[in-house]
Amino acid sequence: MIVAIAGGVGAARFLRGLLQVVPADEVVAIVNTGDDTVFHGLHVSPDIDTVVYTTSGAIDPERGWGLAGETWTAMSSLQRYADQGAVTWFNLGDRDLATHLWRTGRLAESATLSEVTEQLRQAWGLGFRILPMTDQRVRTMVDTTNGELGFQEYFVRHQHGVPVTGVRFDGIDRAVAAPGVLEAIATADAIVVCPSNPIVSIGPVLAVPGVRDALISRRDHVVAVSPIVAGAALKGPADRMLTELGHESSVVGVARLYAPFVSTLIIDDADSTSADAVRAAGVDCIVTDTIMSRPGVGAALARTALLAARPSSVEGHLE
Repeated sequence: MIVAIAGGVGAARFLRGLLQVVPADEVVAIVNTGDDTVFHGLHVSPDIDTVVYTTSGAIDPERGWGLAGETWTAMSSLQRYADQGAVTWFNLGDRDLATHLWRTGRLAESATLSEVTEQLRQAWGLGFRILPMTDQRVRTMVDTTNGELGFQEYFVRHQHGVPVTGVRFDGIDRAVAAPGVLEAIATADAIVVCPSNPIVSIGPVLAVPGVRDALISRRDHVVAVSPIVAGAALKGPADRMLTELGHESSVVGVARLYAPFVSTLIIDDADSTSADAVRAAGVDCIVTDTIMSRPGVGAALARTALLAARPSSVEGHLE
């Protein structure tokens, strides 16, 4: 079994590559839900949906989120109520709305997020397991120079353009790892920390009680793909967040954050001169192409990650 610790767009693209080199029924994705929020009265799970839409082939390739061929009639109509307090800065496409309407209804019927996510996976015909990090509500809160903001308000409304002074995960003290999460980590042949924001995509998963310790205990079989290339994030604010919170925005900075629970860090060719510094931070280092917007890179990257995590036990999984 292969476990992937996943955030949003980068993780979803890695998973798409992973599914090209191992059978889907051998893959388990543990997905961040700290981004989950309620908009327009609907429960939205951005990272879960991005994983589902990307691996099913339905994702909008230009935006990297939402569905291809979307229309926006509902959001346009919502503008009529802007003066009455309607939230108009967070858009949900007409087709995407169906997912959130259904999820919200199921949760209102007392289904757990794990149960709803499993049904979502089945509805989209996906062969791999998708586990939310927890069934309890955990909300990523971002301290900024504009005050504390919910993650989506920081990310979407402010276009992640305000300086960050801290991050906390509201509700994490009451959270319990979702069914199957700790068991998957404990029994996996290989564990991959996907190329996602270390602070707000991977960070919430690690903060769920028991998850970080479980990864530490499996460190020899944990490999990570750096989300930072040549000092910058390919998408999103990971580079600025790292710097603003006192970390180094580089593959070395990522290595230092991940060293307690990751044995190998995969970095891009653009950072080849930093390989020795990554090793000095306490992790092995592999240099390869990690830019998954190019054809074939995702599958090759997944194969490299699996062989680095535990060569003797994953070779039989590779197709």
